[in-house]
Amino acid sequence: MQVGPADAGRPDPHRHAAALRGRHFDDRHAANPIRTAPHGPHPADCTGENGAAAVARGMLAPPGNVVITMSAISAPTEISPGSPGSPGDATEPLDAYSRVVTGVARRLIPSVAALRVGAGQGSRRREGAGSGVVITPDGFFVTSAHVVAGSRRGTAVLADGQELPFEVQGADPLSDLAVVRATGSDLPAAVLGDADQLIVGQLVVAVGNPLGLAGSVTAGVVSALGRSLPTRSGSASRIVDNVIQTDAALNPGNSGGALADSSGRVVGINTAVAGVGLGLAVPINVTTRRILGALMSEGRFRRAYLGIGGGYRPLPPRVAGQVHQNAGVGVTEVVPASPAASSGLQVGDTILAIDGRRLENAGDLQKLMISEAIGKTILLKVVRDGQELDLSATLAELRE
Repeated sequence: MQVGPADAGRPDPHRHAAALRGRHFDDRHAANPIRTAPHGPHPADCTGENGAAAVARGMLAPPGNVVITMSAISAPTEISPGSPGSPGDATEPLDAYSRVVTGVARRLIPSVAALRVGAGQGSRRREGAGSGVVITPDGFFVTSAHVVAGSRRGTAVLADGQELPFEVQGADPLSDLAVVRATGSDLPAAVLGDADQLIVGQLVVAVGNPLGLAGSVTAGVVSALGRSLPTRSGSASRIVDNVIQTDAALNPGNSGGALADSSGRVVGINTAVAGVGLGLAVPINVTTRRILGALMSEGRFRRAYLGIGGGYRPLPPRVAGQVHQNAGVGVTEVVPASPAASSGLQVGDTILAIDGRRLENAGDLQKLMISEAIGKTILLKVVRDGQELDLSATLAELRE
């Protein structure tokens, strides 16, 4: 990845935000202009010198939002085990496997730091540790929100021995993602991949600092996709969707580190150890890029809020035949004074659709609670006592 000028000093979140909001950002050191994603950029263009504005070499957002997209400029070359007939071809599977893993390690170890944090004061102060991944050359790192919980600052230690003080730029406990901002320049930024392209059985490599052992590398496969990870922040709770399950060994201290594909692209941020041979990682995809962009530019990620508790509920055959749908979101709780309460939703109702979009589980509903929906009036299609109802609700902002 190309970098900004050596005297960039501390990263400039405002400059990052300008690029993140979809404007073309002309890096004088880059061979090509940054390409925005298919949604289309804002019409205004701007130029500048901060090469670090290209977090993953290309960002965009609809008005008022921030999204990080993948790069077409600095996408890494596939790490090949060797050409046919060479000593590293498929006739030597162990060596081919080793070539891939060592190639990923060589690419990513310089980009993964050990994070040292402290929380509390005096005799109650506690020290913590985890990992973080450099995502811009001028000092932005992504890590897990629980790694920096209760802390505002700490130290990032890179593989080359650099110790960089950092401050927490923003954290989103409901996705278990955080961004920290270190003082530095010309840092080795990792390339973000796309977890939506993963398949079960695919090779993945984890890089982190388990048990304080810096630069540790483990390898395994994608054991499963589409797992769910419950998270909570204050009174708010959320399910992180499409979590990656892997058998690559993860231990305390791996949290916040990188899970990479065979090309060395970061496709997940390691977040939890659910058991022996069972590690979980938050995927890098469209949703998480949007969260990271908001944390970099605003320090927080805003969500809309309906105010119900519930989940998947199958419909009786007679009702399913009437509404041409087999399931919906069953309402088990309505929060007092919430948009749901104001709309007339009741415990026992089943929500079939919002603004014409079918719902079958809480994840479907959650995906609609984005920042652009705050203040928006939505139409709810509901089944109550076997009868269809249309209700409307004006969504509020989720407060922890």
